[in-house]
Amino acid sequence: MTQIPRNEYPRPDFVREDWLSLNGTWDFSFDDDTFDATINVPFACESKLSGIGKNGFHHTVWYRREFSLPASMEGKEIILHFGAVDYECRVWINDILVAEHEGGQVSFSSDITHAVSYTETNTVILQVVDEYTDLEMPRGKQFWEAEPRSIFYSRTTGVWQSVWIEAVSPNYLRAMKITPLLDDKAVKFEYILEGGQALCLETQIWFNGSCVNKLTVETQSHKGAYTVSLNQPALKAWNFYEDLTWSPESPRLFDVVFNVYDGDHLEDTVSSYFGMRKVSIENGVFMLNNRPYYQKLLLDQGYWPDSLLTAPTDEAFVKDIKLIKAMGFNGVRKHQKVEDPRFLYHADRLGLLVWGEIGSAYLYSREYANRMYREWADVILRDFNHPCIVVWTPLNESWGIQEVKTNEMQQAHCNAMYYITKSLDNTRPVVDNDGWEHTCGDFLTIHDYEASDTVLRERYESIDAILSFSPGGRSLFVSGWEYNNQPVIVSEFGGILYSKTKTDDKSWGYSEVNTEADFTEQYHGIIDSLLHSNLVQGFCYTQFTDIETETNGLFTYDRTPKVPVDDIRKINEGTWKKDR
Repeated sequence: MTQIPRNEYPRPDFVREDWLSLNGTWDFSFDDDTFDATINVPFACESKLSGIGKNGFHHTVWYRREFSLPASMEGKEIILHFGAVDYECRVWINDILVAEHEGGQVSFSSDITHAVSYTETNTVILQVVDEYTDLEMPRGKQFWEAEPRSIFYSRTTGVWQSVWIEAVSPNYLRAMKITPLLDDKAVKFEYILEGGQALCLETQIWFNGSCVNKLTVETQSHKGAYTVSLNQPALKAWNFYEDLTWSPESPRLFDVVFNVYDGDHLEDTVSSYFGMRKVSIENGVFMLNNRPYYQKLLLDQGYWPDSLLTAPTDEAFVKDIKLIKAMGFNGVRKHQKVEDPRFLYHADRLGLLVWGEIGSAYLYSREYANRMYREWADVILRDFNHPCIVVWTPLNESWGIQEVKTNEMQQAHCNAMYYITKSLDNTRPVVDNDGWEHTCGDFLTIHDYEASDTVLRERYESIDAILSFSPGGRSLFVSGWEYNNQPVIVSEFGGILYSKTKTDDKSWGYSEVNTEADFTEQYHGIIDSLLHSNLVQGFCYTQFTDIETETNGLFTYDRTPKVPVDDIRKINEGTWKKDR
């Protein structure tokens, strides 16, 4: 198999062999292009690992780096990629403007062939503008005040995901959408090619080290679609639904290699993968691979003490996923953050459900709405292939649509975000506005930080009791919309603060206990109350780790457990016994 090693390639679901990382030391400056400092990319200047660690207000920052292309890239087309740059940026190569981009949470790329030298040293310069007071900007938990407070954290300015270059032939595969068709025992491929139209696109599908199918398509245009069967003799040794499907319990993946030929000449090779996985809602029940599935999620903000939104190492992603699974959770709600594709890759291969979300803005305007439509669409298209993503969540707690209860434009925006998502991906359920004030979403999600297990048991024992609840004083549905048998998910709750782990007087949680035993007992009470509800089909506990002043995690900020991991697991599994 010509599978290309994924190693630390920044885009693990679309890998090429000929690439060059531009992570590392760049020249850097605030305000103007004096370049009087250096920074460690991809860490934001507010973080310790950047080498700067200044958490002030930075409106404009500048980056500069020299690079030389390896001999293997000579004569090829050169593509420059940025994983994420917050928020607006302009890019020059050798003083030639090659890219302009707006949106701090998504990837972008530019063909820089016309601007580079294959034999001389090249210079890339990046100007980034991040208007920290703009509350119409999608920004997630990045605070607009000087210091972190409440549910808001340190800002991220500039580059915060990997920067890299790859070389391609004039005829190459630009994009590939992969859709598993579980019921048909097949997989659909939708391609976009660059270059000539009369090309051959070969697809090799591998499982367990063996090629199980190969198909060659003679393309007549630059884009098209085809379906490949997995009902093949090479797979007859396995029971399809038991042995070949993807789930958190059995995260099986198929490898796939795409080869682009012009005649007999190999032009491009891309390595990818997919999971045979289906998510659906049938008669009000959330289904994974056509079976009811209870989601036990953990709210994961994706922050680290020394590096903020950027993982300090690739291994840090793996560590987090393994800790989360060890506690008996089967997924995460990635909260107010579009996560790095490397995290999604590890969630794919290790088996972790992910609710995909985007960082919100806070004030509604036409400019805000336009920004959200464009950036959210880019998120869906970039991350479509990851089997770990089972739900999309474009809006949270009416942030950015604070008057949605009475404002028809904001109601229309909520519906638009839902239907835009469906128009780009009809394979996954969508939460319209997570937590309350729902319109047309596929779930009834509720944010409920009640600390009493008795109250929770009563609240979730009947649908009438649930629908009479007003979380945070907000209605569950906006006037004109009503409950229509959607699955009920308590998508935020808990948030217990263990007083022993307080860092200072600003530390807070939604409730507080003083001993480890009290923490475990209260955690057991609220989890058990939801597990025993016949109506609740899943939950998302707040939260994985402490972050700055918000100290209500199951782990401290540096990933130290507050109570035994095994106790949390047994509680989540419903097998924990007090005073064992």
